[in-house]
Amino acid sequence: MNSMYQQLKQLPLFQGMSTDILRALVEKLPFHFLKFRGGEQIFTAGDPCTHIRFIVSGKVRLETACDNLRVSLFQTLSAPHVLAADYLFGRKTVYPYSAIADGSCGIMQLRKGDYISMVSSDKVFLFNILNYLSSGSQRGVSLMRRLNDGSVAERIAMVVDTLASPGAIDVALRFKQKDLCALLGTQRTTLISTLDKLSADGIIEYDSNELRVQDLAGLSALLSK
Repeated sequence: MNSMYQQLKQLPLFQGMSTDILRALVEKLPFHFLKFRGGEQIFTAGDPCTHIRFIVSGKVRLETACDNLRVSLFQTLSAPHVLAADYLFGRKTVYPYSAIADGSCGIMQLRKGDYISMVSSDKVFLFNILNYLSSGSQRGVSLMRRLNDGSVAERIAMVVDTLASPGAIDVALRFKQKDLCALLGTQRTTLISTLDKLSADGIIEYDSNELRVQDLAGLSALLSK
């Protein structure tokens, strides 16, 4: 159990909190601890986001589908990690992706109302969630600025950077080529030449329907040029 508290303290939402404070919160509030077997569905895209959920053991595989396009981003998150905390509030409070247990995993969850009580109890919790939400919204603004005027490689990097969570592994885009071209605003020949260049640089591997990121840091670095 102590190792779980140490993991939670690594999450942005719990930074600055002591183990004793976290232990007191878990004992006071109705946290639920759930176990999932490999391949078991945790939630589906479009489900109401009524709880804040944390991966406390194992791994979870996520799929984010682009509306009206056959383009999906897959990623794997390991403990410790929070799932879709930015969809707990706001205009659209449904999960943006589907989550499946990647092997045995443990999830700790807390109802939205109880999480609000927790945030209200300490300013550190309040600042942590505000910083988390602000960082996410700023990434979205960056995407809108880059999608139309950046190179195709930069647009690919921005799509992955926006949809993938920090710390994600096994990141992949699955697509129909015409839909990916529509998303990136480019022609098929330009897309293929860009993918060939990224592949030659060791940043990705790809085939006709999937792009697998081999060097996530290298892909993200394209955005700083």
